[in-house]
Amino acid sequence: MAAMAMGLLRCIVGPKLRRVHRGPDGSQGFYYQPRILEKHSDSILGWAYVLWSVSYYTSPLLLLYFYRKGYIVMSKIIPATPYASAFLLFLTGVACLRGMGRWTNPEYVQFITILAETKKNNTEENKRKLASYSFDFDHWPVDFSWTDVTSQKGGNMTKGGVPLLKPEHKYRGTADSLIGNLLSFPCQIISYLVAKSFGRRMLYPGSVSLLQKAIMPMLLQGQARLMEEYQGKRAKLIACDGNQIDTVFVDRRTAGTENGKKLVICCEGNAGFYEVGCVSTPLEAGYSVLGWNHPGFAGSTGVPFPQNEANAMDVVIQYAIHRLNFQIEDIIMYAWSIGGFTATWATMNYPEISALILDASFDDLVPLALKVMPENCRGLVTRTVRDYLNLNNAEQLCKYQGPLVLIRRTKDEIITTVPEDIMSNRGNDLLLKLLQYRYPKVMSEEGVRVVREWLSASNALQETALYSRYEVDDDWCTSVLQSYKSEHGDVFPWTVGEDMTSEGRRQLAIFLAHKYMKNFDATHCTPLPASEFTLPWSL
Repeated sequence: MAAMAMGLLRCIVGPKLRRVHRGPDGSQGFYYQPRILEKHSDSILGWAYVLWSVSYYTSPLLLLYFYRKGYIVMSKIIPATPYASAFLLFLTGVACLRGMGRWTNPEYVQFITILAETKKNNTEENKRKLASYSFDFDHWPVDFSWTDVTSQKGGNMTKGGVPLLKPEHKYRGTADSLIGNLLSFPCQIISYLVAKSFGRRMLYPGSVSLLQKAIMPMLLQGQARLMEEYQGKRAKLIACDGNQIDTVFVDRRTAGTENGKKLVICCEGNAGFYEVGCVSTPLEAGYSVLGWNHPGFAGSTGVPFPQNEANAMDVVIQYAIHRLNFQIEDIIMYAWSIGGFTATWATMNYPEISALILDASFDDLVPLALKVMPENCRGLVTRTVRDYLNLNNAEQLCKYQGPLVLIRRTKDEIITTVPEDIMSNRGNDLLLKLLQYRYPKVMSEEGVRVVREWLSASNALQETALYSRYEVDDDWCTSVLQSYKSEHGDVFPWTVGEDMTSEGRRQLAIFLAHKYMKNFDATHCTPLPASEFTLPWSL
């Protein structure tokens, strides 16, 4: 009787089962089919969750409406309390009915038994059995934690979080004094509220639970593809802030190819998930791949503020090194769009990473935030971004000494500040800031001018014409850079071009721009083909 009661309790509080994956024995994968009692009770709970989410997101407007109607007074709140209690009791009863429906389903009982056994005895055999199921990730056992290792970065992983580059900024109309701080305090409060409410959700729409619920069938389909076709391995990581990070790993080392020996860590966009995101590009190119979801996305917990993003990135890299047993020199960072923040943070803090590929990324968030906000909010937007949402990709990128390539979408409509104007693509600014840091003597005023001219080319024909007009000699440029490297070493910034003619600096500037940036004739959200996924140029 006790065992029966325990089994029923597990079914009541257990996770939602979504799919049984295809097994290594060739058994067909299938979506879990709940029986009538479970199906209808789960539907009621689902609608209750949707109503709660809608009420949560619209709560400021609802509170204002109820206040103006005079409903927010104790004389009206107290009589409504029994109704709220009855509604909660009703939902509890529905949850119990759902558990009874699960208890009568042999497939669910088998699953919940394996889950309970794995939590009790987390062996490789039990985890292998559990990996055959797709269910709510909150109940997945922990596979790796930041406490499992000591950071290689000399205290990088601490309870407070990994280090970020702090912006040095001052706001117009304030002073470094007590009076100035008091005057700016209301603005600080407003910035905080904006960032914590709609600001974060505008920046990372993929963290909105209603959106995730709407695209759940698509996520499940993508997850099934990774698990069943590529034999992916899902894992839960615990970051130093306590967030649970949902990851998937596809191992190609046994394939015996050079690409399979390299691990590509993918950083998704602001509405991207590893289930349907940029991981498909390196997978098709034959690499080993490690994908992860931002905090607050799908199975990952938390909210995607910069500090949480960096904490998640750090534990992902530690997992790749200490549990998946990849050398740091065999890791490639690949990021799409807003994922450039975590990718550049990773290369800044792990300079031994072999290469960095940034696709459709930008230099700084402020210009893009100003683009979508009213002009009279300019000061507030700048303060909010700098204090709470500071994605300073260019600043982090310049800390990395290794090979990298930027992929610019010639029809990008997201990271351009002027529609259909390729010169307003913020990837241009990312390239210019990188070249100006690495090759300051080449990127004089004249060098910047010719690079801007090269950036105005929107297709290969225009690039070739510009290359010919300035008579760029690839062999000569390569020999100049190799000679400098052999004589002075490879630590940036370089002083190459200091004693060079104007013509030589122009040639070298265009040559470097061509090597560091590749154009892809597509819009922002077009998947990058595997043929366009190439490792960066290196001397």
